[in-house]
Amino acid sequence: MSRFWPHTPYAEDQPLSHAILYTHVLTRAVTVGSLAGAGIGVSLPLLRALNVLKPRIPPLPLATTLLRSVGVGSVVATGILAVGLPARMWGREEIEWQDRSWRLLENKGQVALDDWTYSGMALGLGAAIARGKGLGWRGVAGSVGAGSIAGMMGYTGSGYLTGKGQKKEAEP
Repeated sequence: MSRFWPHTPYAEDQPLSHAILYTHVLTRAVTVGSLAGAGIGVSLPLLRALNVLKPRIPPLPLATTLLRSVGVGSVVATGILAVGLPARMWGREEIEWQDRSWRLLENKGQVALDDWTYSGMALGLGAAIARGKGLGWRGVAGSVGAGSIAGMMGYTGSGYLTGKGQKKEAEP
């Protein structure tokens, strides 16, 4: 998505800076919230087995628990950052919005990460649609969130496999 925003040679000319920054922050919120939700979703069955939490009767399968936890995490994090961004940028001048959004678009690694993340989110949404009824909002949000994690991991893995993230040794 980042590659479709207009990108000017100079930060002070950057149009749509608010939309660019909101899109970036809320996309990262989905990924971070999904990671937190995945951690919680994986730990719930263990906590129930150790009698720390009351067992659910009948217990949900791990995949269902995980998907629902990822969905709730992504929605909660998105809500928090939807309030956090304007709070953080409150009273800032327009050039600060433009500079931040311009730097995001200038960073080729960030644009590539966005491509991978949005592709993963689209695949997650497609999987939820293909599944049909029964997922509810937590399942759909979980599918999109899991897709964002998969996209982030895909980008990281592709950088590792192609050697883009490796440090080069200093020449004597």
